[in-house]
Amino acid sequence: MGISIWLFVSERKQIALMADEKPSSRISRRRFATSCSKMGIYMKKTRQANFELLRIVAMVMVIMLHYLVKGAVAEDFVGKGTGVSYFAWLLEAFCLVAVNCYVLISGYFLVESEWKPGRAVSLLCQVLFYSLLIPPVLMLLGLIPADSISLYEWAEYALPFSTEHYWFATAYLLLYLFAPLLAAGIRQMGKRQLQIITGLLVFFFSLVKSVVPMTFATDRFGYDFGWFLCLFVLAGYIRKFGIPWLEKRSRAAALYVLASAGAWAISMICRLYADCSAVLGSYADMPYTYNHFFCLAGSVSLFYVFKDSEMKPGKASEIICKLAPYTFGVYLLHEHRLVRYQWLEWARVSAVADNWSFLPHMLVCVLLVYGAGTAADMVRAWLFQTVVKGFRSK
Repeated sequence: MGISIWLFVSERKQIALMADEKPSSRISRRRFATSCSKMGIYMKKTRQANFELLRIVAMVMVIMLHYLVKGAVAEDFVGKGTGVSYFAWLLEAFCLVAVNCYVLISGYFLVESEWKPGRAVSLLCQVLFYSLLIPPVLMLLGLIPADSISLYEWAEYALPFSTEHYWFATAYLLLYLFAPLLAAGIRQMGKRQLQIITGLLVFFFSLVKSVVPMTFATDRFGYDFGWFLCLFVLAGYIRKFGIPWLEKRSRAAALYVLASAGAWAISMICRLYADCSAVLGSYADMPYTYNHFFCLAGSVSLFYVFKDSEMKPGKASEIICKLAPYTFGVYLLHEHRLVRYQWLEWARVSAVADNWSFLPHMLVCVLLVYGAGTAADMVRAWLFQTVVKGFRSK
């Protein structure tokens, strides 16, 4: 079964699931919406801690992905690989859902929330803050020569969205600009209409490229606005009608594991027999694209695992909600063009890339990168708040 099949589950099952839910559970879920920091770029003032935890987990997965791929731990190979490479590719398969989960979270809330132009401006300012300030900071620290950046490169840093300095930020900004139109359409559609549109989008962007062993001209591997649009519509469907089969957390967790392991298995089989068929060799990386059907299934499943989780109000929920708004800053810091490969050299990943010591090394690096990114974005948020308060007081 796939996403496009689940969308056609009968309404009776959905109603039955809603009826079986305890009133106290529904009431407590509303109470779990805790107050979050006001310093995020597009965060609501209140947010459920379970979704905020997923946001944090997803960013940890993103850092792990960059460590494994850009650090050459999950090294490309044909034929038989090493135990380390097999395991690194397995970890990558389980982390691949992170980006999709981010977009699903945004779509899930934006489809019902008020669109505010100030959030788009805030996103622009946050991206420019990192894009323009990281180069001079690295120069001051002596990490890059003062004359190492050309005028053309400065133009790229000044126009990060047009140059796709951060591809995710470019795709997300376009999605946010279209969000009110998409949300209005989703709210007006009936279940059958939305099922058909969602099914067709999944078929076009995901299912065809996942089944047919060839690269299509329209396939951007999930690194574009078109794929984000598909995820937004799917998130809107989940918000409005849900996927009853995944409401049971054990099912959602099992499907996440199966989808991730399945992507890994297909890729490894293709690599193992790549010498026998050029088709297998060319398809080996396809399961590791964001819009592959296995990645989509795993993303929706993990989203449901957290969606249906209940976090009790308390210190843990407060900490999660205070940290979550800074996750985007973690991405912007370590994915700057001057940093995205350099931090892996600073951490000497190449020294452990081919042995099992990469595991504790990766854990330490992920924590350090996440901590540094969070601290940097806290400073950025404080500066932004100070400037805004200064303008308002005049």
